[in-house]
Amino acid sequence: MKIVNGISMLDLEMNMAGNKQVIHPTLLHDEQHAVLVDVGMPGSLDEIKAFMEKAGVPLDHLDAVILTHQDIDHIGSIQEVIKAAGKSIDVYAHAEDQPYIEGDKVPIKMTPEWNTQMLSRLPKEMREQAEAMLPAPTSAKVTKVVSDGDVLPFFGGVQVIFSPGHTPGHISLYHQSSKTLIAGDATVSIEGELLGPKPTATPDMPLALKSLKKFTGFDIVRVICYHGGLVENDVNEQFKNLCHSFISGKS
Repeated sequence: MKIVNGISMLDLEMNMAGNKQVIHPTLLHDEQHAVLVDVGMPGSLDEIKAFMEKAGVPLDHLDAVILTHQDIDHIGSIQEVIKAAGKSIDVYAHAEDQPYIEGDKVPIKMTPEWNTQMLSRLPKEMREQAEAMLPAPTSAKVTKVVSDGDVLPFFGGVQVIFSPGHTPGHISLYHQSSKTLIAGDATVSIEGELLGPKPTATPDMPLALKSLKKFTGFDIVRVICYHGGLVENDVNEQFKNLCHSFISGKS
């Protein structure tokens, strides 16, 4: 789906331990260059290539991948994408999540304790099947470490917003010229309504809510939520109301 000129939202099917849903990496592009924000689960390369071709963007136009954070549904196909690009491409991420992305540490949501907690929410008859479907860890070298406030020199400027809580090094991205927020998992949405971070997948909710408040300092026309897709209805007001509701204990 093309959001505005130069920004396209991908629709990838994800199957995580038997739970099927659609996730939304983002493609920033022009006639010569492209940057992919997150790369889906392992095995997503064919879907990514098909989407890029449909958008008129050959894979060899890809110059960089920006990883919003360490979770497997965001970094799973990174090695496939790097190899398929057929050239050296940069991988951007925050320093706090770098050791998890590079494989020096086990991702915080792939530890045995986390997997047990996740599987415990499933009906007993589904647990064994789901356990067998848990993805193996993946890793890639982070070539560019980003910090809060950095403006990446892509397509009119992409500002990094450090938004930890969902993971220690979670980042969101603000495309300045189109006023588009690529939220990663800092917030989810359903049918155009922003809901904030998902508690069951967010180890540090107080920090995640503090990060959410950062978005009220930006003039945002639209949000791309990795889980939930595009939100364009009164985005600034939604963020203000959402933060107020969390502070008031109503959500």
